[in-house]
Amino acid sequence: MSRNLIIIALAASALTLGCKNELFQWRGPDRNGIFPESGLMDQWPDNGPELKWAYEGLGRGFAGPVVTDKMIFVNGEQEGKSYLFALDPEGNMRWKSPNGEEFLGEGFSSTYPGARSTPTVLGNLVYTTSGTGRIACFDASTGAEKWSLHIVKDLGGWISEFGYTESLVVDGDKVYCFPGGTKTNMAALDRFTGKTVWTSEVLRDTFAYGSPVLANLPGGKVLIATSRHYLVTVDPGNGELLASYPLEGYEFDGEHCNTPVYVDGYLYFVGNDETGQGAMRLELTPDGKGIKEVWRNPGIRNNFGGLVVVDHHLYTTLKGNELVCLEPEHGSVVDSIRVSTGSLAYADHKFFCYGNNGSINLVTRQGGSFENKGSMKVTPGTGQHFSHPVIAGGIMYIRHGDALAAYRVQ
Repeated sequence: MSRNLIIIALAASALTLGCKNELFQWRGPDRNGIFPESGLMDQWPDNGPELKWAYEGLGRGFAGPVVTDKMIFVNGEQEGKSYLFALDPEGNMRWKSPNGEEFLGEGFSSTYPGARSTPTVLGNLVYTTSGTGRIACFDASTGAEKWSLHIVKDLGGWISEFGYTESLVVDGDKVYCFPGGTKTNMAALDRFTGKTVWTSEVLRDTFAYGSPVLANLPGGKVLIATSRHYLVTVDPGNGELLASYPLEGYEFDGEHCNTPVYVDGYLYFVGNDETGQGAMRLELTPDGKGIKEVWRNPGIRNNFGGLVVVDHHLYTTLKGNELVCLEPEHGSVVDSIRVSTGSLAYADHKFFCYGNNGSINLVTRQGGSFENKGSMKVTPGTGQHFSHPVIAGGIMYIRHGDALAAYRVQ
């Protein structure tokens, strides 16, 4: 081989190594609220962890960030338009790209305008949605748009009362989405071109603000999603409905918005309907074609704060300012601690509880008892405290309206 060919081969190899197809997405690598961190602080200082930086200028919204090895991507709304922002690890904006109209709402929903979805990153491509249903793919390095489509105009989908909130599932060469239409209820898109691979009617049920998960079952991968009245499993290869489980007691303002969590053959979910199942543990058959209820606890309800499952114990926050632990066999509450009701993340054996009042509590549970290891108040930003914490590289990222704040927790 000539010297020039060797140089070209080495350069190509280096380029390939620099573009690893790593997946970064909503609620961590497995969409379960658990972040693979270690060496985090066991106790926070009295005034909370140090604020490393805060970027102000995202516009309105509740959309959480996704943090890769090199960049941070987050959606925001400015003057009614949706934008995807790319920040470097020091909080400097590298680029922002438009993604159509953002959700502003009407009537009561107009009190919650702004970005909703967390981007998904695979390799050098970023996939995201606006609150009005525009799905787009961007180059992660430059922000150049690769392709786009609209769930209503192009797929016959339906926008819910509080907008389109889905954080897209990306796997292999496909992007999976839930337009919520009667004919195109769920769809798979080619992730490089945006062309439709398949559409499925599923149960023709409407969108319910949650995001699907892709689970590796013994019999193969299945998509798991929530609609307004059902929890479903779907074949990701062709969109075939495999199984469904009815969600009872649907209330218009109850809204079960949480992302399901799959662990070792079991599916965990928490709804928010007063006459619904509340928290539940469901057993899936190895092929995903059967869903069996193991237990339900109707008194455990959470709207959009999420749930975490550790050693098959389900953790979530409740109205009334509690973090609770449910044991695996019957779903009974075995421990609780007072924290502000809100969203939940877990890393390095620690719970990060971001309250709707702007407070954050660091909580551990060892020897069967919760313990508060520190608290703080989020000061940068505006509006409601609805976003979910992200823990990456020893940093806790908190989106609060116009601002994204980075706190050192290592």
